Amino acid sequence: MSSSLRIIVTGLIGQHPWLGGVAWDYVQYLVGLAQLGHDVYYLEDTGEWPYNLDGSASGDNWVAEDCSHNVRHIHEVLSRFGLGERWAYRNAVDSQWYGMNDSKREQIIRSADLLINVSGTLERPELYRNVKRLLYIDSDPVFTQIKLASNQTDFCQRVETHDVHFSFGESLSGAVPETAYKWKPTRQPILLSQWRPSAPRGEKYTTVMSWTSYPPLLFNGRTYGQKDLEFLHILDLPRHFMNGKLEVALSRTQHTSWRSEGSSLSADVEQWIREHPEYSPVELLQYTGWHVTDPYQHCADLDSYRQYIESSRAELSVAKHGYVVGQAGWFSCRSACYLAAGRPVIVQDTGFSQVLPVGSGLLTYRNRNEAVEALNEVEDNYTKHAEAARALAEDYFDSDRVLTRLLEDAMAENNSLRSQGVGV
Repeated sequence: MSSSLRIIVTGLIGQHPWLGGVAWDYVQYLVGLAQLGHDVYYLEDTGEWPYNLDGSASGDNWVAEDCSHNVRHIHEVLSRFGLGERWAYRNAVDSQWYGMNDSKREQIIRSADLLINVSGTLERPELYRNVKRLLYIDSDPVFTQIKLASNQTDFCQRVETHDVHFSFGESLSGAVPETAYKWKPTRQPILLSQWRPSAPRGEKYTTVMSWTSYPPLLFNGRTYGQKDLEFLHILDLPRHFMNGKLEVALSRTQHTSWRSEGSSLSADVEQWIREHPEYSPVELLQYTGWHVTDPYQHCADLDSYRQYIESSRAELSVAKHGYVVGQAGWFSCRSACYLAAGRPVIVQDTGFSQVLPVGSGLLTYRNRNEAVEALNEVEDNYTKHAEAARALAEDYFDSDRVLTRLLEDAMAENNSLRSQGVGV
């Protein structure tokens, strides 16, 4: 766009001060928009209480009364990019605001041209209707549409409040429930200058992930599960790939009630599970030959997360079961960072092959055998795939391109259900 806009971006930087990847997700929106010449601000009003990573002194107190660590984290992250005075954070414990004072925050909200609600993180978007246009970014396709189709009242009201709706589901398939919204495609913007293909790389194929992010969803008799269900398909991969090391950065925090039941496990793994009914995902992965590292130690901030990716040989990962079943075209923010760092990516196809080129730099698989083939292909032609990975990031994830298109689509006339007078 030729004219400068005043833009507010929402996020979860403060909520997860130990997760460097989360900070990158939102920083790349803010800095990318600022680089395009826009007047940007960050606002975090999620309604989520800050948490203790270790359960505090009692070991069972997960709610943090003191949000000073969260506030300090936001300030440090944004100050790094010259945005240290352009943020506001509301502590859900006592509703106290930090960062910009009340007068400045309210003035910015009244004068903003656009609010980009990334991942729908605002607890009460209706409080921000003074902004000229509210934009919703669905970063969790399939699950978002299921919740809407299931008429989850609070969630439906949140989404309806916005003027225009975008989704990381760039090619929503017939397996995704229909909603009243016209979802415009978008993807994670990447600050290419921040990711360094020339950085020394190691020999490990890595990824950063959660075993489960929330419980499986059931819709029309079908289960839409998490990564745990998909990982079982490649659980014995280390026994079939001898040319490199496989590593997962996985938190030891677990939610056993969120797991899905898997099948097609080898006899020895099934026997091990019977003998260890209280097993953790970390223990299961280690038993089957995976190296597991702690993301809170190795990926906790912007620099360590970037260093972890850049020190990898490539990424090997799985997608949420719901993404695979729904074939919505979702592509990982994390995988986009691997590509930008010139590290090849090997992942399950969630339908993104309809909008992204695959086979060089970005390889897909459907089962363990195809994963082995992709790993061997990268090993045999590593330089080609590393160069192709960076080129793909430049062509498809450059923040200038992604955000320019996002703003053009967002500010176009008559592009939302609200402006068309269509009820939802």
